[in-house]
Amino acid sequence: MKPASTLSFSKLGCNRGGRQLFQNVDCVLEAGRWLYVAGANGVGKTSLLRMVCGLAPIEAGDICWNGTPIHAQADAYRQDLCYLGHLNALQESMTVQENLAFTAALGGLAPDAAQTRAVLAQFGVPGRERHLVRHLSQGQKRRVALSRLALSPARLWVLDEPFVAMDEAGVRMLADLIAAHLTQGGLAVLTSHQQVDIGTIPAQMLELHA
Repeated sequence: MKPASTLSFSKLGCNRGGRQLFQNVDCVLEAGRWLYVAGANGVGKTSLLRMVCGLAPIEAGDICWNGTPIHAQADAYRQDLCYLGHLNALQESMTVQENLAFTAALGGLAPDAAQTRAVLAQFGVPGRERHLVRHLSQGQKRRVALSRLALSPARLWVLDEPFVAMDEAGVRMLADLIAAHLTQGGLAVLTSHQQVDIGTIPAQMLELHA
């Protein structure tokens, strides 16, 4: 069994275009908890998430995974990370199954056809595995993108506006999936314009200020 994981920020700061977005952010997130990153538009919520994922440089302070800076363990950290941005990041000219297989392969996984069918059914898009993504509705595309979570063994989920283009049933399904991930010792960091309950686990709040 893997030891419990911890994500921490120390004196974290971010500048964009010569403007200070946030500074001196300190936070510790432990296994089984989720962090709700809040703040006004333009304060740097997405920038913080991209820094956590190693997609943007850390200009000030440190981000640590299990006590070690993420830049010092890049490969191992990526294996523990699943990031979903506010865009779906799906290749429109590929089938649903091809998209999921490609993303899984980046993490060293190879889900079989039965796993893919089961996950798509769980996410409310059954029988769509052979459909081209461009033929799906926006809501269906979002469900396909989010189904990557169920195929990922990553302990840390970083989700930027995950409930966008989701109906009420989809929001509840995703919230339940995140709650199950937390009860298994996972962690989640997310932003959302919607107030959503994640099981009975209270949010750990991080409000960003310039």
